[in-house]
Amino acid sequence: MGANNGKQYGSEGKGSSSISSDISSSTDHTPTKAPKNATTTTEGVDSGTRTLSTPSPGGLILPPKSSSLSSPLSLSSNGHETHSSSSSSAPPGGDTVAVVVHAQPPTTTSTRSTRHPSKSHHQHSPVDRLPDHALLQVFSHLPTNQLCRCARVCRRWYNLAWDPRLWSTVRLTGELLHADRAIRVLTHRLCQDTPNVCLTLETVVINGCKRLTDRGLHVVAQCCPELRRLEVAGCYNVSNEAVFEVVSRCPSLEHLNLSGCSKVTCISLTQEASLQLSPLHGQQISIHYLDMSDCFSLEDEGLRTIASHCPRLTHLYLRRCPRLTDEALRHLAHHCPAVRELSLSDCRLVGDFGLREVARLEGCLRYLSVAHCARITDVGVRYVARYCPRLRYLNARGCEGLTDHGLGHLARSCPRLRSLDVGKCPLVSDSGLEQLALYCQGLRRLSLRACESVSGRGLRALAANCCELQLLNVQDCEVSPEALRFVRRHCRRCVIEHTNPAFY
Repeated sequence: MGANNGKQYGSEGKGSSSISSDISSSTDHTPTKAPKNATTTTEGVDSGTRTLSTPSPGGLILPPKSSSLSSPLSLSSNGHETHSSSSSSAPPGGDTVAVVVHAQPPTTTSTRSTRHPSKSHHQHSPVDRLPDHALLQVFSHLPTNQLCRCARVCRRWYNLAWDPRLWSTVRLTGELLHADRAIRVLTHRLCQDTPNVCLTLETVVINGCKRLTDRGLHVVAQCCPELRRLEVAGCYNVSNEAVFEVVSRCPSLEHLNLSGCSKVTCISLTQEASLQLSPLHGQQISIHYLDMSDCFSLEDEGLRTIASHCPRLTHLYLRRCPRLTDEALRHLAHHCPAVRELSLSDCRLVGDFGLREVARLEGCLRYLSVAHCARITDVGVRYVARYCPRLRYLNARGCEGLTDHGLGHLARSCPRLRSLDVGKCPLVSDSGLEQLALYCQGLRRLSLRACESVSGRGLRALAANCCELQLLNVQDCEVSPEALRFVRRHCRRCVIEHTNPAFY
């Protein structure tokens, strides 16, 4: 009976695929030679692990150059590589990360029952007594790789693990992961019930996978028409072509994170999609959230293209895009009037003219970061304060041209301000803090780090009027311990970050 079941298992897995970090590159297309006393249905890192007897299609984890053929590579949960021989079990220091997709497991219990017929009576574990809906609830909290491993346990778990309701999200991370192959195999399995498309998949997160290329994103674009969220942060091998394909084939896409994708220079529809959608060209990309931080190649023309094709943008993050200038912000304000959050941190070519264009967003703008934009002065801040009265968050750290005059305009015009960072602004002093305390009494977070002109007088005014203050950063400021104690007495929920050894 055991031999027959093993033969059936091998036939079922013949056309299947596997994604596993417990495979070395030497097993890509070569069957592993089984030990003499092992059954024909076992193969893998240790003899107690049941996997397919068919050849593996290839490890999806890149082995280091020094890996030997006799030491299969594993990836621990903390991201470090470990080696284990075929005669020893996995190291106890942490569970290995593995994603396996293969055919439905057989109904046999284990090889032990084949060797000892007298012990063939199956002993149900407590987890087997859980009803299906309870197991589904447990599985819903598992990451993608662990969910795939659960499908290897038994036939019941296999059917539950591949329940479409569990596959609205796929998360794959790790520098050593063969992301392209993982996406291809997963989407192929999820398309079995609905050929060529994954109707349930709405979120794909593949952060930090340097092996992800345009081929992987092309598979996502072709198989996931209902995609709403895509994150490929740190995948620097992705280019414009793949991004164009995704936004053209996934009309419901709303959230796109391309931070660190240095090859991406703009976002647009493919030429074929543009011809089909004419004359509505430019109005079909429904992205609301876009993060292009650390996209070093992004220039003014690229941002103009993005703005003209994504008019529904509400959240835009352009941190550390050093080639952007004030001209790019003019196009942004013209085409994307609904922007609520905008980050231009470390865009060092942006100045007061750019802030004047940002101020055209008027009542929509709630969040603005211009940290380390040294060209910004009181003039630009005055434009924002005058036309954006609903501003809640402003990060102007390192804007050395900002003075008490600009801070006063901000305080009087933006009474709903909740968070302000003016660290490393040496011209901000107690006078500016007193105006802030008078008009922005709902302030909750304030950073004055390295503001050399701030003393106890300004802090006492803040503490007396801003009772809701929750965080105060006065590191590297010449503030007396008495002033800090005054803040602590009046703002009991406030966390004070300081560098004064006399205050405790």
